Amino acid sequence: MPRNTRKAAAALTVLAAPLLSACGGSSSADAKVVTVYSADGLKGENGDGWYDRVFKDFEKQTGIKVEYVEGGSGEMVQRAVREKSNPQADVLVTLPPFIQQADGRGLLQKYAPKGSDQVTGKAADGTWTTVVDNYFGFVYDKKDLRQAPRSWQDLLDAKFKNRIQYSTPGVAGDGTAVLIKAMHDLGGKEQALDYLKKLQANNVGPSASTGKLAPKVDKGELLAANGDVQMNYAQSKTMPHLGIWFPAGPDGKPTTFALPYAAGLVTKAPHSANGRKLLDFMLTEQAQRQVSAIGGGFGARKDIKATDANATALTGLMNGVEVFQPDWADIEKNLTQYVEDWKTATGN
Repeated sequence: MPRNTRKAAAALTVLAAPLLSACGGSSSADAKVVTVYSADGLKGENGDGWYDRVFKDFEKQTGIKVEYVEGGSGEMVQRAVREKSNPQADVLVTLPPFIQQADGRGLLQKYAPKGSDQVTGKAADGTWTTVVDNYFGFVYDKKDLRQAPRSWQDLLDAKFKNRIQYSTPGVAGDGTAVLIKAMHDLGGKEQALDYLKKLQANNVGPSASTGKLAPKVDKGELLAANGDVQMNYAQSKTMPHLGIWFPAGPDGKPTTFALPYAAGLVTKAPHSANGRKLLDFMLTEQAQRQVSAIGGGFGARKDIKATDANATALTGLMNGVEVFQPDWADIEKNLTQYVEDWKTATGN
């Protein structure tokens, strides 16, 4: 597929602003438009991503134009919160725990897309459904390092000084995932914060966008950075020096957790009917098979088994990696405090 180097949200926001103001608040049921606010990662930089194909096919089949705005998961939720009294988006797509946060803030209305009965990752109250499965991971520079680091401890080595970077917890979904995985692997919040404080000696500094980090790794500006499997696997098609790895904790076992793209229909969406149609379309058999074939990710429907080359390679990449289940209820409840504690520990 090749997929995206996650684009700068600011540029996309500028591009989208006239479109949003033009349709802002309109409830016309027959308007041929649907607006998507999404975490970055599924749209290709060169028009070759999963979103690019799905949106094109959707527009061709329905005549409904997709207007697209992307940014970090937290950023997209905050934008929707600011617009709550006059919603501009119809569909919201974010990573956990931000989809749960959006639900808790009343930003999503109940809708079960066609095919969602075959999806495991979804809200108990029917407000969101996984459309693309995914897993958290890291990337490294295969040219300079030759082999991947093995553990969190490896990243404290002096050779990584000013050549490691991770995206910002609380702003980017993958950045928040760094904190979640460190808490799991290292034995709790205090141990994770103590480690991340030490990592600051090598860390370049915060980044609002995870997608900007992989190109830096590929070019050798960074030796390692955080990411996620779907995005980084897609990027590796055009970034030959990009390798994917999963840090191990003290027991030496590499771990990860599911970090799916979850989609929901925005409460009082200006074009709710079109939003429902797009959510249905994302879970069609054709779109779900394209998740791996084009998007470099994992399909969300358990009744559709992809057999393309990307699907086979992704299965191999996950071999031997332990997948744990975060306590999303706890994380959603305490996320603000966790992020504040991270800022205090790291000085960011």
